[in-house]
Amino acid sequence: MTAKIFSYYPGCTSHSTAIEYIEASLAVIEALGIELRELPDWCCCGAASAHNLSSSLALGLSSYNVAEAQKEGRDLVIPCAGCYGNLAQADYAMRHDAEVRRRLESEFEFSFKDEIRMLSLVDLLAAEELRGEIKALVKKPLDGLKVVCYYGCAIVRPGAVTGVDDCENPRRIDSLVADLGAEVIDWSCKVDCCGGDLGLTDAEKTAELVGRIVDYAEAAGADCLVTSCALCQANVDIRQSRMPILYFTELMAEAFEIGDRARWWKKHFNDPGKLF
Repeated sequence: MTAKIFSYYPGCTSHSTAIEYIEASLAVIEALGIELRELPDWCCCGAASAHNLSSSLALGLSSYNVAEAQKEGRDLVIPCAGCYGNLAQADYAMRHDAEVRRRLESEFEFSFKDEIRMLSLVDLLAAEELRGEIKALVKKPLDGLKVVCYYGCAIVRPGAVTGVDDCENPRRIDSLVADLGAEVIDWSCKVDCCGGDLGLTDAEKTAELVGRIVDYAEAAGADCLVTSCALCQANVDIRQSRMPILYFTELMAEAFEIGDRARWWKKHFNDPGKLF
């Protein structure tokens, strides 16, 4: 990886519900010698609520952040899968729809240059050129740990926006986790929706979707489920008591033996500490 400095969009959950994810991610990124520079004037991407109110508002909020990133002139790393999905779609709209681009350029008084990329944390850390560095940092190979990798919706779909080669069977987290020494088990629910956005409006349906995911993970023989989405992690973690749900960067930190892992485990409903 030639670039070691990236702009950084933390999103709203980075200092609240997903703090263990961000702390683990920043520890791993520092260990890899990568520097993240937070956007000085970022705003909420609109999450799911803006989309429900106004498509124009949702697009505008995310486009504002793309414009701010363009000022910095560096590719933008976005840890939250939902934020990544929103900003990536705004970036895609400005790249491919001249009318939308002109309207947003007028609203935010900038000229879209099509020069920087929106990167999920998986895009950054699962890059092929980092594999050697990641393997070299492993102090505690995760031998014997059986893992299913769960991608969810936002970092893989739609493929035209995310650039993922196979939206139904992505492999990047799988490859990264295998490099940590764990046994990655193939399974059929890696991109199924967990129903996170339905959690408050249809708890029964959400519980059904989560139950199906955990059923399949157990049937595959997994010890834990690993994800990169804060909403998926929280939703699947709190709605069952059968399996720990970890962020992939927490697993990396465990293999690297860095960070305050014991404190992170306490933030989970299903304690991952028993796995190690």
